[in-house]
Amino acid sequence: MGDERGTTGAAVTGAAVIIPAYNEGARIGWVISAALGAKLVSDVIVVSDGSTDNTADVARSLGVRVVELARNRGKGGAMKAGLTATSDEVVAFIDADLVGLMPEHVDELVRPVVSGEADATLGVFEGGRPSTTLAQKLTPGLSGQRAVRAALVRDVPMEDARFGVEVMLNRHLASCGATVKRVVLHGVSQVMKEEKRGGFKGFAARLRMYWEIVSHMKG
Repeated sequence: MGDERGTTGAAVTGAAVIIPAYNEGARIGWVISAALGAKLVSDVIVVSDGSTDNTADVARSLGVRVVELARNRGKGGAMKAGLTATSDEVVAFIDADLVGLMPEHVDELVRPVVSGEADATLGVFEGGRPSTTLAQKLTPGLSGQRAVRAALVRDVPMEDARFGVEVMLNRHLASCGATVKRVVLHGVSQVMKEEKRGGFKGFAARLRMYWEIVSHMKG
């Protein structure tokens, strides 16, 4: 998805960062710290998506707001819950399993929207782990790192999308004529599902994720 013409909003002072997370207690601390250290972040909200580990406890120990979902709703449902929990005019969605994320990356992601330069941004990995850099080059629109004017997406039924939420948001922003700016996140990458859950379980989870994405592409 390239930059598209649209009407941008007025500048605001900061963005609320929403971090959807399912059993990411071992990894989420770094991501939260990066968000807290960013100059353009006004709030950080972790949505524990039915986690059975210490994800929520780790988030609370770092002093951020936590929304705990009783059952796993999928990424789209967690993102929607975080959006409902804030009234900020600009929100940023950031995955909980990023590697190498720094406060300056978060600022780079939100700055174009906070300043009124763009309606939304899409963060693309580069220069991190080769596997994730390649994946982003092949399908940059599936990045989970983005900032957006909240008013543009509050009514989007993200809770119905699960892993297809990125496709849903891309289509919605295109239909709105939103101005979308790509932001390269140098040195940032992501932990693969196979690393989290083991080879077979991780691969099975990846196949389910791709199936949901493809289903929304066809929809």
